Amino acid sequence: MGNVSVWIWVGFFALVLTMLAVDLGASRRRTGAMSLRTAALWSAIWIGVALLFNLGIYLWRGAEPALEFLTAYLIEKSLSVDNLFVFVVIFSVFAVPAANQRRVLFWGVLGALVMRGIFIFAGAALLHRFNWLMYVFGAFLIFTAFKLGLGGETKIDPERNVLIRLFRKIMPVTDHLEGESFFVRHAGVLMATPLFLVLLVVESTDLVFAVDSIPAVLAVTQNPFLVYTSNVFAILGLRALYFLLAGAMVKFHYLKVGLSLILGFVGIKMLIAGFFKIPIMLSLGVIASVLIISVVASLMRERRLGQAAAPELEATAPTG
Repeated sequence: MGNVSVWIWVGFFALVLTMLAVDLGASRRRTGAMSLRTAALWSAIWIGVALLFNLGIYLWRGAEPALEFLTAYLIEKSLSVDNLFVFVVIFSVFAVPAANQRRVLFWGVLGALVMRGIFIFAGAALLHRFNWLMYVFGAFLIFTAFKLGLGGETKIDPERNVLIRLFRKIMPVTDHLEGESFFVRHAGVLMATPLFLVLLVVESTDLVFAVDSIPAVLAVTQNPFLVYTSNVFAILGLRALYFLLAGAMVKFHYLKVGLSLILGFVGIKMLIAGFFKIPIMLSLGVIASVLIISVVASLMRERRLGQAAAPELEATAPTG
């Protein structure tokens, strides 16, 4: 599957652009933030399209590439949930209303599609030319897993962001939001709005996450088509997933632990690939199991905390 016909690529991008056009058209008809019901519907649609694409790979190339795509997609999807935690912090720091967040996320997704493509094809080419980079990527993933497992709360300081400081030197920025506009004119002067600064931070943050996630996917398969398409389908549903999970992210207490275990497992897989190749079916089983256990354990923790808080509320409640 190394050499994919140009028409396959054309068909894939045609599908992506069609879905984005439908999503953008639906977004323009809505006013305000995306509702929970709409976010759930679009999340299901994006996941359904990815699974149908996975079925197409199975019918086209067989079980092995289909399993590689599914495993890569699952890794990227789970890591993208961790991105959402950071996006919540970014929108909170810049005080971006929910109604304006959807436009930032839409353009953020488009930018991520381009940047991920550059990273993926460069990474695959380097691994093909320099096999020893596999060990470098593996060690880096284990280090990232350790750092993620011990990491505290994510802090965003706009004043210390190098990209924002450089941009402020190039173009003036308004003091307040101008609706959903990224640029406005005041007294004939073109100015950026704080919403565009938010977009810059989101894009630069995704770039940092790509440094972690793309080596993890390259450990599953080094086929650029499978790596890129799995990344694209995971990213495309990110906006709807954000509005679906934004209010419930604090409940996934053990998710970061699960993600750190996944990155550690993938890093070990890369380090031992020279003398032992872990079967793709086993990799898929381990990754799926860790995700399920971390989510279930998080929900059980929330339930225990809720049950423990109930007697305290009853004890402190005012009596007649």
